[in-house]
Amino acid sequence: MLCPFCREKDTSVVDSRPTEDGTAIRRRRFCNCNGGMRFTTFERVQFRELTVIKKNGRRAPFDREKLAKSIFTALKKRPIDPSTIEKVVSRISRDLEEMGQSEIQSSVVGKKVMETLKELDKIAYVRFASVYTNFKEVGEFGEYIEELDGETKK
Repeated sequence: MLCPFCREKDTSVVDSRPTEDGTAIRRRRFCNCNGGMRFTTFERVQFRELTVIKKNGRRAPFDREKLAKSIFTALKKRPIDPSTIEKVVSRISRDLEEMGQSEIQSSVVGKKVMETLKELDKIAYVRFASVYTNFKEVGEFGEYIEELDGETKK
Protein backbone atom coordinates (compact mmCIF):
# COMPACT_ATOMS: atom_id res chain seq x y z
CA MET A 1 0.00 0.00 0.00
CA LEU A 2 1.40 3.38 -1.00
CA CYS A 3 1.84 6.01 1.69
CA PRO A 4 -0.48 8.92 0.79
CA PHE A 5 2.11 11.39 2.11
CA CYS A 6 5.36 10.30 0.44
CA ARG A 7 4.24 7.57 -2.02
CA GLU A 8 6.59 5.03 -0.36
CA LYS A 9 5.60 1.43 -1.17
CA ASP A 10 6.92 -0.07 2.05
CA THR A 11 4.26 0.55 4.72
CA SER A 12 3.43 -1.60 7.73
CA VAL A 13 0.07 -2.67 9.14
CA VAL A 14 -0.09 -1.71 12.82
CA ASP A 15 -3.63 -2.87 13.57
CA SER A 16 -6.48 -4.64 11.71
CA ARG A 17 -10.07 -4.97 12.81
CA PRO A 18 -13.49 -5.37 11.22
CA THR A 19 -15.69 -2.30 10.91
CA GLU A 20 -18.72 -2.04 13.15
CA ASP A 21 -21.10 -3.38 10.52
CA GLY A 22 -18.70 -6.15 9.47
CA THR A 23 -18.59 -5.12 5.80
CA ALA A 24 -14.93 -4.07 5.75
CA ILE A 25 -11.56 -4.45 7.43
CA ARG A 26 -10.05 -1.27 8.87
CA ARG A 27 -6.24 -1.25 8.82
CA ARG A 28 -4.06 1.27 10.62
CA ARG A 29 -0.82 1.65 8.71
CA PHE A 30 2.57 3.17 9.44
CA CYS A 31 5.17 4.55 7.04
CA ASN A 32 8.81 5.06 7.92
CA CYS A 33 8.87 8.27 5.88
CA ASN A 34 9.37 11.75 7.31
CA GLY A 35 8.29 11.46 10.92
CA GLY A 36 6.63 8.06 10.68
CA MET A 37 3.26 9.01 9.22
CA ARG A 38 0.16 6.97 10.10
CA PHE A 39 -2.94 6.47 7.96
CA THR A 40 -6.00 4.22 7.72
CA THR A 41 -7.16 2.02 4.85
CA PHE A 42 -10.33 -0.01 4.39
CA GLU A 43 -10.63 -3.33 2.59
CA ARG A 44 -14.10 -4.18 1.28
CA VAL A 45 -15.64 -7.00 -0.70
CA GLN A 46 -16.58 -5.90 -4.20
CA PHE A 47 -19.12 -8.17 -5.85
CA ARG A 48 -18.85 -6.72 -9.34
CA GLU A 49 -17.66 -3.65 -11.15
CA LEU A 50 -20.57 -1.24 -11.36
CA THR A 51 -20.97 1.36 -14.07
CA VAL A 52 -23.23 4.35 -13.57
CA ILE A 53 -25.06 5.66 -16.63
CA LYS A 54 -25.42 9.43 -16.28
CA LYS A 55 -28.41 11.45 -17.50
CA ASN A 56 -26.45 12.52 -20.59
CA GLY A 57 -25.66 8.88 -21.45
CA ARG A 58 -22.03 9.03 -20.33
CA ARG A 59 -20.80 6.01 -18.39
CA ALA A 60 -18.57 6.22 -15.32
CA PRO A 61 -17.38 3.65 -12.81
CA PHE A 62 -19.37 3.64 -9.58
CA ASP A 63 -17.39 5.65 -7.04
CA ARG A 64 -18.15 4.77 -3.42
CA GLU A 65 -16.15 7.76 -2.21
CA LYS A 66 -18.21 10.14 -4.37
CA LEU A 67 -21.37 8.63 -2.88
CA ALA A 68 -19.97 9.06 0.63
CA LYS A 69 -18.95 12.66 -0.07
CA SER A 70 -22.43 13.61 -1.29
CA ILE A 71 -24.07 12.02 1.77
CA PHE A 72 -21.56 13.64 4.15
CA THR A 73 -22.25 17.00 2.47
CA ALA A 74 -26.01 16.62 2.86
CA LEU A 75 -25.55 15.68 6.53
CA LYS A 76 -23.01 18.42 7.29
CA LYS A 77 -23.65 19.99 10.72
CA ARG A 78 -26.48 17.54 11.38
CA PRO A 79 -26.59 15.40 14.57
CA ILE A 80 -25.62 12.17 12.77
CA ASP A 81 -22.39 10.48 13.80
CA PRO A 82 -19.84 9.46 11.13
CA SER A 83 -20.22 5.73 11.86
CA THR A 84 -23.92 5.94 11.00
CA ILE A 85 -23.08 7.72 7.76
CA GLU A 86 -20.53 5.02 6.91
CA LYS A 87 -23.19 2.35 7.50
CA VAL A 88 -25.58 4.20 5.20
CA VAL A 89 -22.96 4.39 2.44
CA SER A 90 -22.19 0.67 2.88
CA ARG A 91 -25.87 -0.24 2.75
CA ILE A 92 -26.53 1.77 -0.40
CA SER A 93 -23.41 0.36 -2.10
CA ARG A 94 -24.38 -3.18 -1.15
CA ASP A 95 -27.97 -2.65 -2.35
CA LEU A 96 -26.68 -1.46 -5.73
CA GLU A 97 -24.32 -4.44 -6.05
CA GLU A 98 -27.08 -6.87 -5.07
CA MET A 99 -29.30 -5.61 -7.89
CA GLY A 100 -27.34 -8.00 -10.09
CA GLN A 101 -26.70 -5.48 -12.86
CA SER A 102 -23.33 -4.22 -13.99
CA GLU A 103 -24.82 -0.94 -15.26
CA ILE A 104 -27.09 1.25 -13.17
CA GLN A 105 -28.83 4.50 -14.06
CA SER A 106 -27.68 7.49 -11.98
CA SER A 107 -31.35 8.10 -11.17
CA VAL A 108 -31.47 4.75 -9.34
CA VAL A 109 -28.50 5.76 -7.20
CA GLY A 110 -30.05 9.17 -6.51
CA LYS A 111 -33.41 7.66 -5.53
CA LYS A 112 -31.72 5.24 -3.12
CA VAL A 113 -29.88 8.13 -1.47
CA MET A 114 -33.09 10.20 -1.30
CA GLU A 115 -35.05 7.33 0.30
CA THR A 116 -32.30 6.73 2.85
CA LEU A 117 -31.89 10.40 3.77
CA LYS A 118 -35.66 10.84 4.05
CA GLU A 119 -35.67 8.19 6.79
CA LEU A 120 -32.46 9.36 8.45
CA ASP A 121 -32.67 13.17 8.47
CA LYS A 122 -35.32 15.36 6.84
CA ILE A 123 -33.03 18.41 6.54
CA ALA A 124 -30.35 16.38 4.77
CA TYR A 125 -33.06 14.96 2.52
CA VAL A 126 -34.14 18.44 1.39
CA ARG A 127 -30.50 19.52 0.97
CA PHE A 128 -29.71 16.52 -1.21
CA ALA A 129 -32.97 16.89 -3.15
CA SER A 130 -32.15 20.53 -3.95
CA VAL A 131 -28.96 19.47 -5.71
CA TYR A 132 -30.15 16.12 -7.08
CA THR A 133 -33.35 17.46 -8.61
CA ASN A 134 -31.67 20.77 -9.49
CA PHE A 135 -34.09 23.18 -7.83
CA LYS A 136 -34.58 26.27 -9.96
CA GLU A 137 -36.75 28.32 -7.58
CA VAL A 138 -37.18 28.76 -3.84
CA GLY A 139 -40.75 27.44 -4.08
CA GLU A 140 -39.40 24.00 -4.89
CA PHE A 141 -37.95 23.80 -1.36
CA GLY A 142 -41.44 24.50 -0.07
CA GLU A 143 -42.92 21.66 -2.10
CA TYR A 144 -40.53 19.15 -0.55
CA ILE A 145 -41.10 20.54 2.93
CA GLU A 146 -44.89 20.38 2.51
CA GLU A 147 -44.56 16.77 1.36
CA LEU A 148 -42.52 15.94 4.49
CA ASP A 149 -45.00 17.77 6.74
CA GLY A 150 -47.87 15.83 5.17
CA GLU A 151 -46.11 12.51 5.83
CA THR A 152 -45.32 13.51 9.43
CA LYS A 153 -48.96 14.31 10.18
CA LYS A 154 -50.20 10.93 8.88
